[in-house]
Amino acid sequence: MLELESWAWPPRYDAGYRPSPEQQHWFPVRETMDPEQRDEAILQRIQQLMAYAWDRSPFYRRAWSDAGLEVGDITSLEAFESVPVVRKEELRADQAANEPYGSYLCVDPIEVTHIKGTSGTTGRPTAFGISQQDWVAIANAHARVMWAMGVRPDDVVLIGSPLTQYWGSWGAYIGAERLGAAVFPFGAGVQGQSLRTLQWMRQMHVTVFYGTPSYALRLAEVARENDIDPRSLALRKMFFSGEPGASVPAIRERIIDAFDAEVFDSGSMGEVAPWMSLGAAENGPGMFAWQDLVYTEVCDPATMKRVSYGSEGTPVYTTLERTSQPMIRLLSNDLTRWEAPDASRGRTYPFLPKGIYGRIDDMFQIRGENVHPSAIDDVVMRAQGYGGEHRVVISRQGSMDELLVQVEFDAEGATVARDVWVEQVGEGLRTVLGIGAKIVPVEPNTFDRTDFKARRVIDDRQLFESLERGTSA
Repeated sequence: MLELESWAWPPRYDAGYRPSPEQQHWFPVRETMDPEQRDEAILQRIQQLMAYAWDRSPFYRRAWSDAGLEVGDITSLEAFESVPVVRKEELRADQAANEPYGSYLCVDPIEVTHIKGTSGTTGRPTAFGISQQDWVAIANAHARVMWAMGVRPDDVVLIGSPLTQYWGSWGAYIGAERLGAAVFPFGAGVQGQSLRTLQWMRQMHVTVFYGTPSYALRLAEVARENDIDPRSLALRKMFFSGEPGASVPAIRERIIDAFDAEVFDSGSMGEVAPWMSLGAAENGPGMFAWQDLVYTEVCDPATMKRVSYGSEGTPVYTTLERTSQPMIRLLSNDLTRWEAPDASRGRTYPFLPKGIYGRIDDMFQIRGENVHPSAIDDVVMRAQGYGGEHRVVISRQGSMDELLVQVEFDAEGATVARDVWVEQVGEGLRTVLGIGAKIVPVEPNTFDRTDFKARRVIDDRQLFESLERGTSA
C-alpha cells in the first residue's frame, strides 16, 4: 500500500506530532500529492472499509446483498458508484429498529464514549455513537483543516455555537485543542448571551471565532447597539459551518466588513465526522473536498453517479477514518458545484468554489424557475440600506405562484429614496433569479434574530391549496 503520513487502517495518529508554526501544511505529502496517486490509496481504503463494514454491520451487509454486490466487486472508484447510497431516513428507521445506535454501529456499544446527534426537529433524532478511537481521529482531522486556515497554537479560539449534541461545536473544540490552541467553549443560544460573548471576546483577547454566519452578523449588530466597534475585538480569523453564508459573497463581505477578519467556510453534514472534510484553506469563497479524510463524490441526484468537474450535483460522502458508525455513500441532498484539483490553490483536492449553497429540499420553484434561498440572500444583503434581516414568502394568487421578499430597510444606510431602493432590489432579484419578486420594505428589527441557523423562507402555497380544497368541497 502507498505510504502516506499517518495513513493506516484503523487510523493511527502520533499524539505528539505538530508541524512548526511556519509550515503551511499539516501533512504536506497527503495534501499536495498527485490526485490520481491519492485516488489509488483511497480505493484501497474503501475496500478495507467495506470489508470491515460487511463483517460488522448487518445494515450494510443487507443493503449491499440486496443490490447484488460483494466487497470484491469494488475494483475501481467508478465501480464504487454502483454501491447504493444511504439516506438519512434509512439511518433513522434502522436506529428505531435497533436502538440506540442502529445496526450500522461497527463496534461493541461499550466502546462508544461520546454521544452526539441531530436535533430531531424534523423527525426522530439520529444518535451518533463515537468511539474514543474515532474521537481522536476526528480531532486530528479537524486540526489539519484548521491548520490550513492558519489557526495556530498561540490562538485563542471561541466556540460560538451551542455545546449540546451539535457536532459543529465539538468538532471545532477538539480540533483546536489538538493543534494546541486555547479553546474557549462559550456556546450560544442563551438570552442576553451575545453581549456577554462580545465582552468575553475582548477580555480574553480571542483571535479566532467559530459559529454560524447568522450568529456572526448578530454579534456585529449587538456590538453596534452597545457602542462596541466589532473591529476593535481584533479577531484574526473566523470560520463557519451549519448553513450557507461563508461562501455567499454578500454575507461574507458583511462579516469581513464588520470584523476586519479573514473568513473561512467549512462543513458537510452532522452524520459525517470529520465534517470539516469540506473546508477552506484561504480567505476566500469555496472549500476543498479533503478526499483522504472523507471521500466526496458530487453526484447527479437522479443517477447517483459522479458528475464531471464544472457541474452541479449533490455531495455523497464516505468517511475513511470512522470505525464506530462509518458512513458509506451517504447522500446529503445538498447542492454544490465542484472543480478539478489545481495545484496552484496550494492543495490538490477537488474544489467547491461556492461551497454548499443550498439543499435540494430547500430549493423551490416559482413559475418554472429553480430558486435557491442563498441567491436571494446574496442580492438583498448587498443593498445599501439593508436593515439586517429579511423573509422570503412564497404564496399563490389564483393559479400563479408569487414571490414576496420582506426586507428590513435602514433609511440612514441607504443612498437612494425608499421607492428607488425597492425598485433596485427587485431588479437585482429579477436579474439573478430570472423571475420578478415583490419587495416589501419593513422597519429595522421587525424580524427576530438568531444565535444559530437562520430560517428565512415561508412557503404558504400548501395552506392556500388546503383552504381552496376546503372551499370547493
